[in-house]
Amino acid sequence: MIVQHEQQHDETMLATHQLRAGPALLSAPPPPAPAGPVEAGGEVFVPGGPFTMGTSTEPWALDNERPAHRADVPAFFIDRFPVTNGQYLAFIDAGGYADPAWWSAAGWAHRQEAGLERPGHWHGDGTATRFGRREPIDPAEPVVHVGWFEAEAYARWAGKRLPTEAEWEKAARFDPATGRSRRYPWGDDDPTAERANLGQRHLSPAPIGAYPDGAAPCGAQQLIGDVWEWTASDFTGYPGFTAFPYREYSEVFFGSDYKVLRGGSFGTDAAACRGTFRNWDYPIRRQIFSGLRCARDAGEVR
Repeated sequence: MIVQHEQQHDETMLATHQLRAGPALLSAPPPPAPAGPVEAGGEVFVPGGPFTMGTSTEPWALDNERPAHRADVPAFFIDRFPVTNGQYLAFIDAGGYADPAWWSAAGWAHRQEAGLERPGHWHGDGTATRFGRREPIDPAEPVVHVGWFEAEAYARWAGKRLPTEAEWEKAARFDPATGRSRRYPWGDDDPTAERANLGQRHLSPAPIGAYPDGAAPCGAQQLIGDVWEWTASDFTGYPGFTAFPYREYSEVFFGSDYKVLRGGSFGTDAAACRGTFRNWDYPIRRQIFSGLRCARDAGEVR
């Protein structure tokens, strides 16, 4: 628990480097590129039915990941990849930030009050600042530094929605061939550099398609690492939740004020990331390394 808590603070420190003014102080090699052309916008199907959500056996699991329990999820589609900069730019160019039809009432009020027009650190001229360096926005990278309200608005504009936390976890962990839930999308083995963009080895999300070895059984990729993914769910305890080692670690945050994020980011250490790991934050928060992927009901006609 101490190791994980320290690594979570390490990610927070990385986020402060993104927020601070002044010259660039950090450097790292770029993430890998995909082996060939990759098309954004594809979906994968996740069959309906029960699966085991959470864990009672993972030794590193925190109290909010416990206990393992049965969750019955109807069939749905989920994006194969996180939403990219290019996809999100289409939302901006279509007037997404100017049309309240895509926003919830609370989201639109916040957009107006905060003057939001684009993701954090974008300049509106095709460039963004990353750790003190202004550089062109890569359309193939997952979009980062968007809050929950922005993610919700984008999903609605795209004709979809944010996945529930249970949907996200089923897409990431459930193996239809065995009927069991894996520790990670690729299996039970720990993350490696070939499976996920974790541990601050690279200081940016990787282009979509860069980690095919990390794919889940459903075919979704980059569920672990790159960007934290907002879900539609409030942060609450699982059935049978027991606080450990004290209520203030998780329980005092339960409720509708916080939304759940899943999957970790390029700034997350592997010790603090797994298929059951739950992050939570306010819906206005976007200085974190947060992005999204969308979902939709399987019965929807498109």
